Amino acid sequence: MKLTWLGHSGFRLEIENAVILIDPWFTGNPLFPAEARDEAVAGATHILITHGHGDHTGDTLALARELGVPVVGIYDLISHWESAEGISGIGFNKGGTVDLGGAQVTMVNASHSSSLGGPDGPIYAGHESGYMIAGEGHVIYVSGDTDIMADMEWMGDLHKPDIGILSAGGHFTMDMARAAYAARRYFNFKTVIPCHYKTFPLLEQSAQALIDGLPGVTVIEPEVMKAITL
Repeated sequence: MKLTWLGHSGFRLEIENAVILIDPWFTGNPLFPAEARDEAVAGATHILITHGHGDHTGDTLALARELGVPVVGIYDLISHWESAEGISGIGFNKGGTVDLGGAQVTMVNASHSSSLGGPDGPIYAGHESGYMIAGEGHVIYVSGDTDIMADMEWMGDLHKPDIGILSAGGHFTMDMARAAYAARRYFNFKTVIPCHYKTFPLLEQSAQALIDGLPGVTVIEPEVMKAITL
């Protein structure tokens, strides 16, 4: 299994027989090198979206058309894109599980907001979400944009993820200290990878507080386009 950070909250996940692009945002992403785009999307089989904000959906429609792959996510947003944009989609909802090339992807709750930009203001884009992705002997929790929430207790107990990809940049999501608290209280991660940080000065620039708050857990500060083997 390989995981590659694409900057901000974007990841390329190679798992089972799938290559999943999670929240791909290339255009305008200060952390993503434009010359790496072809490498980042090569062989992609699915695009997985956590919510509608532009820093998560930015290149989704263009990639879906270019690569001919389905976009996977909350039913409201995916069904809208299927009818309005003509893309292929797999829409589902909280508690549902879909098979993506042998990886079992379950949608779980997140606590944030979700909208698309419109000419007269934000447009409803379904509900924000996270995912539990099971495959190759691991369960990965992709938190999506979220704060700490009580749902994490049953999510950790039921799904038992050993890898956490946690939004932890603060201001719009949990910060590093809050993410460490959530990981300690609700989960038993072996590995934690922070995201949604470093992108802008407004966000946290270091994961040191997460590292300090999780003794005994391997915290990996990802590097853009440097694959992590799990």
